[in-house]
Amino acid sequence: MDAKAHLNLIRISPRKARLVVDTIRNKPVAKAIAILLNQDKNASEPVMKLLNSAIANAVNNNGMDADKLYVKTVYVNEGPTLKRFRPRAHGRAYEILKRTSHITIIVSDAR
Repeated sequence: MDAKAHLNLIRISPRKARLVVDTIRNKPVAKAIAILLNQDKNASEPVMKLLNSAIANAVNNNGMDADKLYVKTVYVNEGPTLKRFRPRAHGRAYEILKRTSHITIIVSDAR
């Protein structure tokens, strides 16, 4: 049985978030938590909260055992991009793209 959690519109670029989520894919949740706690990336904190939410969903909603869970699927999709402009020389405008992400984690108890 699977349990999932979503995190939408987080202000981290998908490219940077994928570096973090690729390290925990197909790992037991205890090992995934240890990996996230020891990473020095800004995306590791929201991914850690999302993983804890997925574990809580599995335990409370589906009655699964937290010790037997593993990260079945985790992926990052691109969200809407905020477009901002900075003034540049000679009256030009320089576009700044502030990217957002949608992160989904699915945990399961059966391999």
